[in-house]
Amino acid sequence: MQTRPRTLHGPVPLMTDQQILPQTDQVLPAGRPRRVMLLQGLMGSFFRRLGLGLQKAGHEVFKVNFNGGDRAYWRLPNGIDYRGTLAEWPESFARLLEKHRISDVMLFGDCRDHHMAALKVCRARGVRVWVFEEGYLRPDWVTMELGGVNGHSTLPRDPQWYRDRAAMLPPLPEHSKVPSSFRRRASEGIVYNVADVLSRSHFRGWRTHRPWHPLVEGMGWARKLWRSRARRDQAATLLARLQEPGTAYFLFPLQLDSDAQIRLHSPFAGMLEPLKLVLQSFADHAPPGARLVVKEHPLDNGVRDWQLETADLAERFGIAERVDYLAWGDIETIAEQALGMVTINSTSGTLGLARGVPVIVLGSAIYDLPGLTAQGGLDQFWHRPTPPDPDTFAAFQRVLIDQCLIPGGFFSDEALSKVMRHAIARFEGRRLLPD
Repeated sequence: MQTRPRTLHGPVPLMTDQQILPQTDQVLPAGRPRRVMLLQGLMGSFFRRLGLGLQKAGHEVFKVNFNGGDRAYWRLPNGIDYRGTLAEWPESFARLLEKHRISDVMLFGDCRDHHMAALKVCRARGVRVWVFEEGYLRPDWVTMELGGVNGHSTLPRDPQWYRDRAAMLPPLPEHSKVPSSFRRRASEGIVYNVADVLSRSHFRGWRTHRPWHPLVEGMGWARKLWRSRARRDQAATLLARLQEPGTAYFLFPLQLDSDAQIRLHSPFAGMLEPLKLVLQSFADHAPPGARLVVKEHPLDNGVRDWQLETADLAERFGIAERVDYLAWGDIETIAEQALGMVTINSTSGTLGLARGVPVIVLGSAIYDLPGLTAQGGLDQFWHRPTPPDPDTFAAFQRVLIDQCLIPGGFFSDEALSKVMRHAIARFEGRRLLPD
């Protein structure tokens, strides 16, 4: 049954710190019900499924809706509409923690404006924060980490620590693939953005972290769906050509132009600047026989034409005949035979490392460690791409799975069911074997 959410407009007086919850390092006894607050998730049903699972496990669950898209995908009891401003949010959020005696907060991505403010409040008051993200390892893994992810992760940056830690762990569990549907991704994005637009009068204080009006973004997704068949055909032709014997290429997977990992954990403000940097460096320093494949991000909304941007820059630098744009397809296939991979801080970098492909990082990434990634700079990378040490990567992978990864995904029922089961098990201090 759909329950009408409560509405929260602005701040109210707070309780003292002594009246608020246990500190983060206090572990609740196994099996004890906890009180969980969900903030924003992906544009889709993941947090609804997670909320249902937590409720069935006996936990009390609350959800803050910041806009109509959040509200449309929740449709469960204890939904709370936040209608105040970003400036009012920290005090309002602290009030919610007190009122509902929250022990744990869950959110997707720790770099959104409301989430960064919430993290500060939680740290000050000893409330555990579980952060979900696309998996550090790809594919078919999801990150679920306490405190923060990527540039905010507390995991060490010392390769020896991973080798020592991995030596104390059992072998890797068996892992299986999960299906993922682009049509589902696009459809959920359209529904979310339409619901956001239609509810702006209700959520008067909402300001999205994304740079586009939701109607513009929805139209971009619709255009991608309409062009999907042609783009698949073009990608298949390119993939076949790249797999011909003797073809040598480097791979540059694009990240989302609005990705906070770029804005906060790299020297760039968006994707155009690094795209220009990589193409210019390739033109000036790459071996004459090498090609560069620019891979579109599968969640790109289509608002900006990155294929056109890539072609224009390649023409400007005189390498139009050596640059390919891949708008569709499995990055695993294209990464396996690459001479090297250039990334800002995308988790696709670990996909390359797992296959022994040299990787260079232009921003800040959890896997940018000596022994794993090339450390000599981009201009040098084209001529001397340094492959990862396999033993160091195996140790890094094993520790990540133990510390902050769960199997599953977000864009099919099977993937969601798996990630939900394992998320609840990790939340409760249990471990399930991957299935």
